[in-house]
This record gives sequence, C-alpha cells and structure tokens, in this order.
Amino acid sequence: MTDAGDVRRLALALPHVVEIDSDGFDFRVADKGFVWSYPERRPGMSRRIRTDIAVLYVGDEAEKQALLLGEPELFFTTPAYDGSPLVMLRLAAVSVDRLAELVTDAWRMRAPESLVGDLNDGVDGSTGPDKPLVAIAPAAYPRADPG
Repeated sequence: MTDAGDVRRLALALPHVVEIDSDGFDFRVADKGFVWSYPERRPGMSRRIRTDIAVLYVGDEAEKQALLLGEPELFFTTPAYDGSPLVMLRLAAVSVDRLAELVTDAWRMRAPESLVGDLNDGVDGSTGPDKPLVAIAPAAYPRADPG
C-alpha cells in the first residue's frame, strides 16, 4: 500500500527530476512528465486532482495494454487517455517495491539517454554543490496531460 508521499520520495530520488508546483504531484525529467496526480474530469463538474491515483508514462500501446490486462486491480485508463501511452495506477493497491519499479521505468522512458547513464552509473539521488539533481519549478504548465 502506497500513497502520494511514496511517489514523491521515489521520483525525487531519480536524477535530474523537477517537481512542478501543483495541487497534487507532478514530476518531469528533461521537461517531460513521467508521473503525476490524476486530474479526474467528470461532465459538468470541475476537475479534481486525485493524489490517490498516479498517471504513469508507459512508453507505448503494447505496454499499456499488457499492464491493463495483466493487472487490472492496479491499472486502469479512461477514454481521455485513449491513444496515449499512459495508465492510471491505484496507489493503495501497489507495494512500494512495485511502485519504485514503475516510477523508475517511467523515468527511463522519458529521460534522454545522456541522463539515463546517470542512473546506471549509480547516482543515488543525493545532491551536492556540483550535482544538483532536483529542482522545484513554479506552476508554469497546465495540469492537464503533462508531457
């Protein structure tokens, strides 16, 4: 069982991650979103940011379908995400280890190869004066479909 705090901790441990100021969580690498809070939309109602659900970048439609069909208790989608390589993850249903795998995989798919090497070289998420890895940016991007 995980929550938004676990997503934040895991995402910020990855190299060169930027957290976008938002009502939930929103993490990017090289200006590309890889995990963020689900912006639930219902007809006739205002958008509601769901921090109990993470939207994850999964790379392609085949991976998306494999997750949706293989683990329906964890993953789901909505028509708004049709054709997008994104799935929604029920945080309360996933273990910390599985969440770490999913967040790291999403980061790897969005990060440029030059940054992926930082992770492969054993960067542990620590910072120093010569290697800041995490930055907090203002809400400069709309919350809908970061990307």
